[in-house]
Amino acid sequence: MEIWNNNDIYLTEQLVKEPTALQNATKKIRATPYPPMEVSPAQGKFLYLLAKIQNASRILEIGTYYGYSTIWLAKAVPEGGVVVSIEQTQAFVEMAKENIAEAGLYEKVQLHHGDASLILCNFIDESTSPFDMVFIDAHKPSYPKYLNLCLKLSKPGTIIIGDNVILGSEISLATNPKAEGVRDFIQNLSAADDIESTALQTVGIKGYDGFTIGVVGPAKSKTPQPLKIQ
Repeated sequence: MEIWNNNDIYLTEQLVKEPTALQNATKKIRATPYPPMEVSPAQGKFLYLLAKIQNASRILEIGTYYGYSTIWLAKAVPEGGVVVSIEQTQAFVEMAKENIAEAGLYEKVQLHHGDASLILCNFIDESTSPFDMVFIDAHKPSYPKYLNLCLKLSKPGTIIIGDNVILGSEISLATNPKAEGVRDFIQNLSAADDIESTALQTVGIKGYDGFTIGVVGPAKSKTPQPLKIQ
């Protein structure tokens, strides 16, 4: 709706003050056939602030796209910190590399190209250090699997955010793989005994959507319910 867009633009101009590197990255992607799948400027700043509040030095991102949210997150981590971002599409990896380098943040980002589930399993097998914050914004039917794997890469206090969980009006109504994947993801958040979560609906230049946010804690039960994996 027009009022959502106008309000979002006003808030972005007043509070976000989008860095030039991010503006340039967005201009470049708009000159391609690829859709606007990145978070909005206000949402990017929100992720940045969450990372700052968390004092996150290790951030995991599933779904790089052209690096928009990656840049916001990398701006938040301190010197010596890292954003580990996973992207399956080679063209997006190349665009993200260029944009991250132009933002002067290349040393703070590790880009991984390939299937996120396999890469996450490799991290687990390698006993990778746990992450302070996780941002999931990728293949929606795979959200339940990503959650299960990300919990194994977390520690008490880790923040896990799932983006695009409302899908317009689809989350409670639609019968398609995206909606069903997100519903299983939300049900798994509810069933998991080692994370406390909530969800917020959002409106703005990205339309009607929302996100989940959870904080990992110690397991409350020795017999947790099994998570649904698609």
